[in-house]
Amino acid sequence: MTVFPCWIALSLFQWIFAYCKRINAKAVTLMEPTPLMSLKLDFLRILSAHEHLFPLNLPFAQSSAWMRSQPASPSPSVSSNNSQGSINSNSPLQNSVEISGAFKQQHFLIGLTLSELFAIFEVPNGALHVKAINVIRNLLSWHDSDPRYALKEARHRLAHLYLPLIGIIMEHLPQLYEFVADAQRKGSHLPAAIQQSVAMAIAGTPTSTADIGRRDNGDAGGQSRRPTLNAEATRHLLACFMWIVKSADEHTLRGWWEALQGQRLAQLLEIFQLTTHCFEYNGPKTLHTRGHTGVQREELKSMLGDAILGSILNRNDLGKRRAGGTLSSQNSVTLGGEGLRYRKDQLWRQAPMTYFESVEAKNEAILEGVLSAEITLTILDSVELIVQVISGQGILQDQLGAAFKVILHALSCSQSVQVYENLFACQRSMVSKFPELLFEAETEYCADLCLRLLSHCSSGIAAVRSQACASLYMLMRQNFEIGNSFSRVKMQVTISLSSLVGTINDLNEDFLRRSLKTILTYADQDAVLKTTSFPEQVRDLIFNLHMILSDTVKMKAYQEDPEMLMDLMYRIAKGYKNSPDLRLTWLANMSQKLGERGLYAEKAQCLVHSAALVSEYLHLLEDKKYLPLGCVSFENLSSNILEESAVSDDLMSPNEEGICTGKIFTEAGLQSLLSQAADAFEAASMFEGVNEIYKIVIPIVETYYDFKQLALIHNRLHEAFLKIDRLNGKRIFGTYFRVGFYGMKFGDLDGEEFVYKEPVITMLPEISHRLETFYAEKFGTAYVEMIKDSNVIKKNLLDPEKCYIQITFVEPYFDRWELRHRPTFFLRNYGLRRFVYSTPFTQDGRSHGDLHEQYKRKTIITTANAFPYVKTRIQVIAREQSVLTPIELAIDDMQKKTEELHCATKHEPPDAKMLQMVLQGCIGTTVNQGPLEIAAVFLSHPHDQPMTALQHKLRLCFKDFSRRCSEALKRNKTLIALDQKEYQRELEKNYQRFHDSIKPMLTYNQEMLAADELENSSTNSTC
Repeated sequence: MTVFPCWIALSLFQWIFAYCKRINAKAVTLMEPTPLMSLKLDFLRILSAHEHLFPLNLPFAQSSAWMRSQPASPSPSVSSNNSQGSINSNSPLQNSVEISGAFKQQHFLIGLTLSELFAIFEVPNGALHVKAINVIRNLLSWHDSDPRYALKEARHRLAHLYLPLIGIIMEHLPQLYEFVADAQRKGSHLPAAIQQSVAMAIAGTPTSTADIGRRDNGDAGGQSRRPTLNAEATRHLLACFMWIVKSADEHTLRGWWEALQGQRLAQLLEIFQLTTHCFEYNGPKTLHTRGHTGVQREELKSMLGDAILGSILNRNDLGKRRAGGTLSSQNSVTLGGEGLRYRKDQLWRQAPMTYFESVEAKNEAILEGVLSAEITLTILDSVELIVQVISGQGILQDQLGAAFKVILHALSCSQSVQVYENLFACQRSMVSKFPELLFEAETEYCADLCLRLLSHCSSGIAAVRSQACASLYMLMRQNFEIGNSFSRVKMQVTISLSSLVGTINDLNEDFLRRSLKTILTYADQDAVLKTTSFPEQVRDLIFNLHMILSDTVKMKAYQEDPEMLMDLMYRIAKGYKNSPDLRLTWLANMSQKLGERGLYAEKAQCLVHSAALVSEYLHLLEDKKYLPLGCVSFENLSSNILEESAVSDDLMSPNEEGICTGKIFTEAGLQSLLSQAADAFEAASMFEGVNEIYKIVIPIVETYYDFKQLALIHNRLHEAFLKIDRLNGKRIFGTYFRVGFYGMKFGDLDGEEFVYKEPVITMLPEISHRLETFYAEKFGTAYVEMIKDSNVIKKNLLDPEKCYIQITFVEPYFDRWELRHRPTFFLRNYGLRRFVYSTPFTQDGRSHGDLHEQYKRKTIITTANAFPYVKTRIQVIAREQSVLTPIELAIDDMQKKTEELHCATKHEPPDAKMLQMVLQGCIGTTVNQGPLEIAAVFLSHPHDQPMTALQHKLRLCFKDFSRRCSEALKRNKTLIALDQKEYQRELEKNYQRFHDSIKPMLTYNQEMLAADELENSSTNSTC
């Protein structure tokens, strides 16, 4: 570094340029150029560490007014490969914001460093990314702490040197780490976490167009193939970005941003949005965890010190400073020789903090909070400047929405009270200046804003609640002044509150009620609008919101009772049948709750009902042939779907202001719901439902000739059909139980019966224990009693002070004609409304007796809706009973055994184990009440007595049963291995013994039987 004062700068720069050029040429020829590129970065870092770096880079000092006076070029700059700007290529401003040849000539060292950063981003190596970004970060840190550059003018000129870094970040926007997506995966504390669900789409939270732009940009320009930066590198890069924006001259930034085209301006706004989330303050605990997601704090400090001092390549010194630890090439640390390895994707598990570490952590938390506030306030200033730029140019008006999204996103993040005050002030200013942004029919920012404001109205901080109340009231007021009604805001506020109470468990109802009272006070004391209908409309809205909050109280009371909670949400959704937006919101809330419990079949039904409702209103708005005709098109998916029919006179017209204006009431919204329903059906292993979903989707996609999407759809259908074939006979969809509640303590449930759908292979003791435990905790163990049998309950014999629960296993029931229309296993487990259970009894009051004494009461119950439904328990609305006499019971049992034999024999692919189990139970049985004993009891009688019709039917059942046994034995003979031949012979011997024993009973008195049949036929002909 001592050569700088002695050499002519130009000659020295030529030497540096030639040296870097040789390194680049050598790197191209190497199989692994990473070490050489790392050395080049060290070389640039050492060069940049010179104390006179700033003067050596000749920062320009032209006036800002002169820069802004330069005309804009109609075409993009040639010097920037992908630039969308329209700045004159010969202007000083153009040369200062892009890494052009002119920029490198005037600012050689900085230009060389930034060019290297641009090139490193193309290399799939995270360590190089961090190293290159750290070079820039260290430079800016030194500049920021250098007292020579403390003056404002000096800061402006310093920031101008690094303006091309903003363009580099914009070019590589798709490579930045997705902090927003990461937060959504973990779950956010604010309603932003709901954006991934349909609820927020219904409530008006649009999918970010900036995100779409990022994806499109990546696909179009090959960005998706570039390596993605990790969280640490992205955070440092965005910190550099914010330092430049904060330090740069406002006039220069304005001149540059005025010259940007719409897409580039949208990218800039997205960077601001990403930065807001990146530097969101989440408290000291989160900060402490985040600080240990790689290596130890001491090692990070050591590495940073080595980087500054230029000795990072000194392996020996680095090893000494680690005091026994080693840094592997995979960025992991091994400590103390214990072989315990820590990687970047694992949390650092450390010992409890000492007092000094605790103080340090608190100080870090304070600094983190100050940094977060400073960055957010800088972003607000920048967004305000961009809004001024957009206001002055009509062609950029489309970007107003992107600017407003940055503010909305900042409102969804954790901020300090000071930042919130500035955020709300900025939000109110934008709404006042651009009311059409919120209240036009095709925009949805109003819904998103209402959601954010309501969430802050429940804040525990009085200052935040006050600001949120003021913003919400001003929103209502402005909407009313435009059209003498604020129906749009009224609807969106109601939808937003419904979404909040349905999805956020820790919503503070008390603070929210206080905020609503404050808004009502504002309306009553507003002298300007006191004589209008505005105060009355506000009172009506507040009353409706209080009713929704009352439902919230009930929901909180049933948080531990999932069935009752879903019943309550279902009743609320049903109450909004005449308001499609609100019904969709509550269906979305139910869908989210069901998904959290892993009930994907029910979640799919919620989404299907939502899609049917949207289809109904789309059909009313405009009739398009390729769109479904309404609920009718969804009948194959659910027999309950006609609930969503829009036929009532009380239904709101879709043409009313504020009604059906959400993004969900579009073709794209319908496709989104159907796509989510297909995912849910697949998760529930109901692949037939996926097929029915895409029968509705395919005509829509074909209309737009989206062949790529069609290919994806048909590929997914191909996989679904293969799974249906592969899992034939191996799927189980649910277990059903009848549950009756008896006792005054149950309230509305007293005397009601439900059919519960439980997860597969749920045993009776499991559900019995679950319900008994829950209600014992609620009412007390002494007051809850489980009824063990399935007999008819006589309420007058029950103790009125106790609660009784009766649980019975039930099976789906079908008539014989119905079975012909349900040939597959899926169809026999889908759309179920009738169930059957049996109660054995004898004439003398016992439950079980001998064969000739055993009766059975067969009870068929019908539910109000068909399973699967949007909830897991459905009320029983009808029942029918029939009593089977002993011989009828025997006929029923033999028919079941025959059917089991037939299914096991015809099963494809053949299942030898199942077939042998069924055979063993039919002809290998040695227990009482087997087929042979049934024949002996009911078919053995004196020869001089005529055979009854039931005996004749039982005889035919045995003949059919014997034939099926013979077929099963022949089938089993083709499936057994050599070591099972003895077992086959034993089965054949048992069958022959059974056949010989039963043959006399089946061929008994054939002459008398023929005479009886002839006599019966002649009697009938005479009649």
